[in-house]
Amino acid sequence: MKLNLRIWRQKSADTPGAMTTYEVDGISSDMSFLEMLDTLNEDLILRGEEPVAFDHDCREGICGACSLVINGDAHGPERTTTCQLHMRSFRDGDTIDVEPWRAAAFPVVKDLVVDRSAFDRIIQAGGYISAPTGSAPDAHATPVPKPDADFAFEHAECIGCGACVAACPNGSAMLFTSAKVNHLNVLPQGAPERETRVLDMVRAMDDEGFGGCTLTGECATACPKGIPLPSIAAMNKEWLRATRKVRR
Repeated sequence: MKLNLRIWRQKSADTPGAMTTYEVDGISSDMSFLEMLDTLNEDLILRGEEPVAFDHDCREGICGACSLVINGDAHGPERTTTCQLHMRSFRDGDTIDVEPWRAAAFPVVKDLVVDRSAFDRIIQAGGYISAPTGSAPDAHATPVPKPDADFAFEHAECIGCGACVAACPNGSAMLFTSAKVNHLNVLPQGAPERETRVLDMVRAMDDEGFGGCTLTGECATACPKGIPLPSIAAMNKEWLRATRKVRR
């Protein structure tokens, strides 16, 4: 395959960026999108040019490090992570636009790399449980009803890639935050911090400058792990419950 790439290049957070056009040839349809970028970078290095900076780690759809807007869609045309997107989703001769996540809370570091540490600070605000030290308890020591376990597992799928924020026209992080809150709040292990968790994590989310949620649903559509839109309603219910309990 021969492709025309229009890639966002930006030297640093303090310098303006622009789309730069590159041509790559000999791309196999079996390559992943990141392998295609690797091929481009090898060509750039051989020509003595600066390679394109982009985030990646596991390349197995687990870590959430890969974060690209491809032709206007977070992670590209398929509902998967960028690392699991293959070039068979494109045609020979295509022009492909590649940009970083676009959100005020995710400033560009360089080229396609953005700073997503805002997510880390939301997690620090309450995305944990308190546990006594000592030997690990048996897995069946704390019974969990099957519907609650399924609900928790569904929300534990969130890998924190940030596609929900990038896809949202408001740059909202409600789907990410709701996944982390709901995952722990439904389990008995998360009960001691149930109220403070949702209040503190929502407060941290607001402090980071993410936009407000207007339930457009773009976040759930873009999520590669299928976190459902009703997750946001469930978190709002938790937040109302917590505010009423704190007032008493």
